[in-house]
Amino acid sequence: MPPRTPKKKTTASARGGTASAPSAVPASVRALHSRLRQEVKRHRRLYYVDNAPEITDAEYDVLEADLRRLEEQYPDLRTRESPSVTVGGEPAPGLVTVRHRVPMLSLENAYTETEVRDWEGRLRRALDLPAEAPQEYVGELKIDGLSVSLLYERGELAQGLTRGDGRMGEDVTANIRTVRSIPQRLSRAPARLEVRGEVFFALSEFRRLNEARQEAGLPAFANPRNAAAGSIRLLDPQETAQRRLDAFLYQIVEGAPRRHWEALERLRAWRFPVNPHARRCAALEEAIEFCRAWQGRREELDYEIDGVVLKLDDLELHERAGATAKSPRWALAYKFPSQQATTRVRTIEVQVGRTGALTPVAILEPVELGGTTIARATLHNEEEVRRKDVRADDTVVIEKGGEVIPKVVHVVLEKRPAGSRPFQMPATCPVCGSGAFRPEGEVISRCTSASCPARLREALLHFASRRALDIEGLGDALVDQLLARELVRDMADLYHLDRDTLAGLERMGEKSADNLLRQIDKSHRLPLHRLLFGLGIRFVGERTAAQIARHFGHLDALAEAGEEPLMEVEDVGPRVAASVRAFFTQPSNRALLGRLRSAGLNFEEPSAGTPPAAGPFAGKTFVLTGVLEGYTRQQAAALIEARGGKVTASVSRGTDFVLAGSDPGSKLDKARELGVAVLGERDFRRMLGEE
Repeated sequence: MPPRTPKKKTTASARGGTASAPSAVPASVRALHSRLRQEVKRHRRLYYVDNAPEITDAEYDVLEADLRRLEEQYPDLRTRESPSVTVGGEPAPGLVTVRHRVPMLSLENAYTETEVRDWEGRLRRALDLPAEAPQEYVGELKIDGLSVSLLYERGELAQGLTRGDGRMGEDVTANIRTVRSIPQRLSRAPARLEVRGEVFFALSEFRRLNEARQEAGLPAFANPRNAAAGSIRLLDPQETAQRRLDAFLYQIVEGAPRRHWEALERLRAWRFPVNPHARRCAALEEAIEFCRAWQGRREELDYEIDGVVLKLDDLELHERAGATAKSPRWALAYKFPSQQATTRVRTIEVQVGRTGALTPVAILEPVELGGTTIARATLHNEEEVRRKDVRADDTVVIEKGGEVIPKVVHVVLEKRPAGSRPFQMPATCPVCGSGAFRPEGEVISRCTSASCPARLREALLHFASRRALDIEGLGDALVDQLLARELVRDMADLYHLDRDTLAGLERMGEKSADNLLRQIDKSHRLPLHRLLFGLGIRFVGERTAAQIARHFGHLDALAEAGEEPLMEVEDVGPRVAASVRAFFTQPSNRALLGRLRSAGLNFEEPSAGTPPAAGPFAGKTFVLTGVLEGYTRQQAAALIEARGGKVTASVSRGTDFVLAGSDPGSKLDKARELGVAVLGERDFRRMLGEE
């Protein structure tokens, strides 16, 4: 907890009603004030700019309240730049800032029902409203995301800004356009309309994003709010589009009807996403009951809320109440307490995921939290364990956030037993014993064996996928049967399956067995780049596999190549080269390749050193825009380049085709302006010969 401010002293100048002179502020108080300002600024930057907060909202609010009280006691300490009278944080690097036409303020917080009633008392006094006259309020769920302001001109989305520091916001218009729930065009709306709301991640989408990040060797986001804030402020809108953000709108800035409730209904009529759980309350006690109810119901939602926002319904009273330098007086955020519990770490286990990722997990003494019994908490990776210094037998505080497995917030060091030892990540895979490889600059170690039982199911499905060895019929159900009966221990065992064994499996029969064996036999003849991609080497996608195969020509030459020769390949840098080298030096992978050779797979790339054959892609220049359903951008580019085409970033008169997915950007407009041929995904499949 931060230090508390000293009690207010009555001085001669104070009794006389004038501010204290600078010399009257004790040196110790100035030092305390300087420390508090720096702490508040640091945590504000971590929250708003870096999206990596180190403390909870409640802990931050205590720091800011201490600073505010100190400056109220010693007014000479307060300046225009003090965080006690400013909002938000500085802009992220690379984003343009724009002034808000109407300041975008933050909300005053309350943590108890008493504080809510005190707020209403101050509000009534400011508005000169009698205590016995009931006032209507609107209660809205406080979405834990990123506040944005949207400007529509003549019905078209013209601008999207973040809150920023309340006066200046970051221009994130291109990224806002990727949020599918936000309309791009409005009908029957005013010529100029500004609305405000919150961009957020659904919990299901947040979990999907974290799984994808861990597969890519990136650190997982700590919570959905950080993920949403980071995503909407990315410099590449295409990357934002892939993260599938959502939004709720809750305010018409100017020209709203007389009541806030009517403003919400009007937003719905314009087809804006409005949270369905808002409630009109006839009096404050009904609003407080609304807060109580949702404090116990937030687990029902697929998005995170951290409280309830209460607003006066009468917008005329909004005008009369006005605002402080930071907050409107007519609204209040009632913040829920953190869902935390204290328990003991029994031990720390290391799990191996389907991509080979080694993840430390704290095994806990079971404890009730948020209506469920918690017995495990993720520790994410080695660096996270080291940073928090979590050890076996430690007493820890755990928190339930937007993750399937709750996380450890911090260790209660006062309760650490004598003689405890720091946790050490294993140097080998705890499942198969193969070496664990951690690329430079990454935080996740991974098993390097393609035959590791912990990752074999996913490895087999990837090996048989359409863009790898293309073994049609080898799907989830069949792979599960093969593994359950121990008929397959690695990819090479697929080439030793026989007709009778396959026909005896559930839902197979002789005809299905024959079809599968034909598919397996066909895969023998595919070129090296398909096999290389199918092996699932870290960072080696279709495009990189094709480039490596064409460069080396034969798997044997690749297997003996050091990192420097690998980096001679286009787009192969130190990280990819180290990963490829780690794969081929692992004994279990060498043994697998020997078995695949014996099974008769093709280790050569026929087109190595020769230009691609003529076809609809040869010599053509493509530009990709929008989100494709069947391919990632990297996969589509690899398919084009493998067939002799070229992919560029911008549309020009030299562009032959623009491949457009959903939510295309300005590149599509440019293509139409220049008369460049536009392909849909079905057209692209026809060119590939897949339709």
